[in-house]
Amino acid sequence: MSKNTERMYDFADVLDVEVLSSVAPGSTVLVSGPAMTGKEALMFDILADGVREDEGAVVVTTGDRAGSVIDAIESRAPGMAGHQLGIVDCRGGSDGDRDDYGGAYVHHAGSPSDLTGIGIGITNSFERIQDAGFEEGRLALSSLSTMLTYTDEQTVFKFCHVLSERLDAAGFLGCFAIDSSAHDDRTLQIITQVFDGLIEIRETDGTREARVKGLRPDPSGWIEL
Repeated sequence: MSKNTERMYDFADVLDVEVLSSVAPGSTVLVSGPAMTGKEALMFDILADGVREDEGAVVVTTGDRAGSVIDAIESRAPGMAGHQLGIVDCRGGSDGDRDDYGGAYVHHAGSPSDLTGIGIGITNSFERIQDAGFEEGRLALSSLSTMLTYTDEQTVFKFCHVLSERLDAAGFLGCFAIDSSAHDDRTLQIITQVFDGLIEIRETDGTREARVKGLRPDPSGWIEL
């Protein structure tokens, strides 16, 4: 995959690994680890880091409602402008009684299996963010594992491949989470192939650690989160 190299993304302040200080636009990173190890929180931190640098942010949420996601990003990046943010809510239906998203764009897809609807929401989010004048942006997809409960790994692989091409065309950065404990090795190997880099998370004796693989020939060492 060709990468736009005009401006590199830097999120080493979120995860203190040197390679993350210079990640090419259009790159995709898979965040992989067991359940309850903070994968989504890490991705929100990466997005909020970009928002503070005047970048756009897009979240594809398969679990939390759009309003909860907006609150999570705003708590990390106070003063965020609503038009910096796009949310694709895959839970189906509306967001309860909430209809005020502070200027953020919200698209409701029918379910995590509604890949066409999700794709439309992502495309619209990218366009709105770029039309608002933001040249850089970051996307987080909260759970590929949820998608895999609705469809097979080849379909999810193809969806991620198409989305990586859209990210490359926009010059945005993409982060995707997967629960490594929920899938067999074959499924994980298939899904991992589509991504440029991998952030692995593990928990040892109550301590969460992460390392980065794929963005350079050698993996980083394990660091405490």
